[in-house]
Amino acid sequence: MKDLNFQVKIEVEHNTGKMLAVYFRIRKGRAAKTKEFADGAAFADYSVTGELLGIEILGPCEITVVDKIAPREPRVRDFVRKSMPPAMALS
Repeated sequence: MKDLNFQVKIEVEHNTGKMLAVYFRIRKGRAAKTKEFADGAAFADYSVTGELLGIEILGPCEITVVDKIAPREPRVRDFVRKSMPPAMALS
């Protein structure tokens, strides 16, 4: 398993300041597969070997989506939960 390399990127609409997307990088690598979650509000990128590389949030969704994306990676779940902007998390 590749080393964790956490990073958060936030995309904001420059004219309005509205948050458009949040990308949580988990590991460095090239995405070979992307899976959709939360009816298109969240996507996860995976390497060719199936390792989770990143999670993109495009709209407000339940924070529990990360439990479905990374069920066996508690450090990843903690990172995303603690880093999720309130505007993108439904309670």
